[in-house]
Amino acid sequence: MRTRLILFSTLILGALLFSCESNSSTPTKPVDTNALRTQAVATYASSLTQTLVAVPTASPAPTEKFTATPVVLTATLETPATADPCYDLLWIEDVTIPDGTNLKPNESFTKTWLVQNSGGCAWPPGFTFQHVGGDPMRGETFTLEEAIPVGAKREISIQLAVPTDQNGLIQSSWRMADANGVFFGDTLTVNITVGNILTPTSTTTP
Repeated sequence: MRTRLILFSTLILGALLFSCESNSSTPTKPVDTNALRTQAVATYASSLTQTLVAVPTASPAPTEKFTATPVVLTATLETPATADPCYDLLWIEDVTIPDGTNLKPNESFTKTWLVQNSGGCAWPPGFTFQHVGGDPMRGETFTLEEAIPVGAKREISIQLAVPTDQNGLIQSSWRMADANGVFFGDTLTVNITVGNILTPTSTTTP
């Protein structure tokens, strides 16, 4: 029995010694630093070739568009007064002082026109004959004192005077107006000359 125990212990001890010898006999491989550097460089290069993931950027806020609404300005235009369509006046002829009559400065004269009521209504008393353009020649507004029937012909006369500060052609224009001061019918004119009017003469080339 004792002999077996000794033998068993010897075997265990021998196994332990053999194991230690085997471990101590295995040479430790030295670390290859060059290989480690090569592997590190390869790993870094590989990381550079990887696809970069784009970092999403914040989208700019949409710009709000303002649509300008045009402002429409409505101008209120005054409608000019118009004469009653039934009133009309037709010039027939110049009774006195035909166009181109030569007069002297400050000379007084009477201009008379023959006119006709060519409208559809009579001209009642109070209608006026007024200066509307040119030189007034010191004439005054003429007022009707009696009605002028439709179709009737009448002479209208105005007392005038030649201006003292003008020479050449002088014109004055007159019209009939209704009770509201609205003019109607033909415009009657006075055309006179003052001073010497030189008329160009034609010359014959020899």
